[in-house]
Amino acid sequence: MKKQETNYLDKIPVHPQGIPWKTDESGIVTLEIENKGAMNRIAQKLFKKPKVSYIHLDKTGSFVWPLIDGKKSITELAAAVDAEFGEEAHPLYERLAQFFRVLDSYKFISWVE
Repeated sequence: MKKQETNYLDKIPVHPQGIPWKTDESGIVTLEIENKGAMNRIAQKLFKKPKVSYIHLDKTGSFVWPLIDGKKSITELAAAVDAEFGEEAHPLYERLAQFFRVLDSYKFISWVE
């Protein structure tokens, strides 16, 4: 029996608390991720790794990030992206699903249950 895969298009993303972010003058969003935990502390001391990592989103991601409000589904966010970027954003749903899978894998978003 095949395991049914989650349909990300129906999910509702939300920003988890504790991830500060800012938008620069060109509209690019940067997430400020604090590197916590014992292994990160060791890497910071031994290898001069930073305490904070800055994750710069691309143009589409920077458009979507501020729209994530815990109320809009990925399908609704896709409609906004399509209206803003048109053909440039296609294949729209595949790209957005992948974008949210990556954000989810790094715990940069969570989901409304």
